[in-house]
Amino acid sequence: MVRYKVTLTKEERQQLKDILAKGKHSSQKYRNACILINADEGRYGQKLSNEQIAQVLQINTKTVERVKQRFVEEGFEACISRKPYPQKEPKKVDGDFEAHLVALSCSEAPEGFSRWSLRLLADKMVELQYVDKISHETVRQVLKKTKSNRGRSKDG
Repeated sequence: MVRYKVTLTKEERQQLKDILAKGKHSSQKYRNACILINADEGRYGQKLSNEQIAQVLQINTKTVERVKQRFVEEGFEACISRKPYPQKEPKKVDGDFEAHLVALSCSEAPEGFSRWSLRLLADKMVELQYVDKISHETVRQVLKKTKSNRGRSKDG
């Protein structure tokens, strides 16, 4: 098992003390600051074991190890701040696409087929260049008749 050694500079240690002393910070930022200060093996720190840190903060020792690993591999700022969320792709389905899909599904099925399948509809929408690519599952979700609970009946 790899042991990560946390060595803080005087400025980093002061910045962590500021986080702990004042201001409004997320619980994750506060927790990570506590872990780093207590795990510091530098000239200004008094290193505690992972088990001692975990016991005091009432967290798992694996969390302490992950914070130390992130500090060593990614740096001080990455350890203190949250990871950025990955950007979501823009939705492929808009009102225009949905209207074309519904109209296509209501039309006659292609020759050799008795009715439209989801895969046929997806392929045809790509062929007609309404979208670059689309999965049959997306087509299913668009054509789904109801999003409410069908098991529940209305009174009155």
